[in-house]
Amino acid sequence: MELSASSLHDTMDIAVDDDTRFEAAHPLFARMPSSVSFNKLRKRLLRQTRQALDDFGMLKGAKRWLIGLSGGKDSYSLLALLMDLKWRGLLPVELIAGNLDQGQPNFPKHILPEYLTSIGVKHRIEYRDTYSVVKEKVPTGATYCSLCSRLRRGNLYRIAREEGCDALVLGHHREDILETFFMNLFHGGRLASMPAKLLNDEGDLMVLRPLAYAAEDDLAKFAAAMEFPIIPCDLCGSQDGLERNAMKAMLADIERRMPGRKDTMLRALGHVNPSHLLDPNLFDFQSLAPEPKE
Repeated sequence: MELSASSLHDTMDIAVDDDTRFEAAHPLFARMPSSVSFNKLRKRLLRQTRQALDDFGMLKGAKRWLIGLSGGKDSYSLLALLMDLKWRGLLPVELIAGNLDQGQPNFPKHILPEYLTSIGVKHRIEYRDTYSVVKEKVPTGATYCSLCSRLRRGNLYRIAREEGCDALVLGHHREDILETFFMNLFHGGRLASMPAKLLNDEGDLMVLRPLAYAAEDDLAKFAAAMEFPIIPCDLCGSQDGLERNAMKAMLADIERRMPGRKDTMLRALGHVNPSHLLDPNLFDFQSLAPEPKE
């Protein structure tokens, strides 16, 4: 049975607030802390995930999702939260975890398959040496992130199609969305960010970001408490001076000086008034005129 957005919302309010649900859980949660603070954190992340699922209609027509798993804190947390919802009977979607081994030096190939097997999660690990391509194509001193991301995304689309999935699900969070907005504002001269729901260029796959409302700090605490086997990124993470790092530092400084501003900025992205901007393609300024005086 497919749950409507409203029924999913109501059902999850009951399920997430019912502490007895924490007594039984997916094997992924076998080592989770039993503290009150962790349960509050877990519930908050579940509610935020649920809200994104509802707000952006992510479950509409959904049958099978490929979860892009990098081995970082965000994608591990995404997998855990979606598995938690599925365990509760609140996510009527088949889930498969997918990882692309990009041939980075010293990449620990055994960690993800061993972990996913141990918790009983369906998965597909595939090797594609995009690392060599990035090293060859990107000039010395330039950042790898853009090309690396495009190559990874293209392969994940292919894997999703081959696995019969209707969506690729990614672990981007609140800070990712805000950083992208300011990168586009400062460097691209446009108002745009990462959408929580996107149809790919080919029109055959959805790209979903259920953690759109989740704070990076919360995900870091959650991942640490869950003791996920984190795999660091030795390719992109080793580069200093990335534009995204500058945006991250700026947002952190704003939040330090004015607590709560990140949430305010995120809300602003969902409350757009085209008539108070400067894009004539979004609002018909040409036709705007006062009513004739009698």
